[in-house]
Amino acid sequence: MGKQLTEMLKGTLEGIVLATLATRPAYGYEITARLREQGFTEIVEGTVYALLVRIEQRGLVDVEKVPSEKGPPRKVFTLNAQGRAALDEFWETWTFLEERIDRLRTPHDTPTTQGE
Repeated sequence: MGKQLTEMLKGTLEGIVLATLATRPAYGYEITARLREQGFTEIVEGTVYALLVRIEQRGLVDVEKVPSEKGPPRKVFTLNAQGRAALDEFWETWTFLEERIDRLRTPHDTPTTQGE
């Protein structure tokens, strides 16, 4: 899967992160850890952090700085109403694509006729 998986993840990572935040607020490393627990082992922290900056700039999350026992305060990201709307749109798009891809993958019911 390698390169193809990486390219597909790039196109869907925002939705994946928003879906992760829909369950509960989290900081960057925690998001990466949750994704890895879900089997997204290809995703690296730097990619998640860069994405978090973008979704924060787009206003899809609220950010709260929470004191950390180790080092500077952590930025905890919470999905807001705009982020929920973006996540809903992601799932609609995903469903649309999934249905069409399944049609391509599943043989059609009409038999093919050869030699006619």
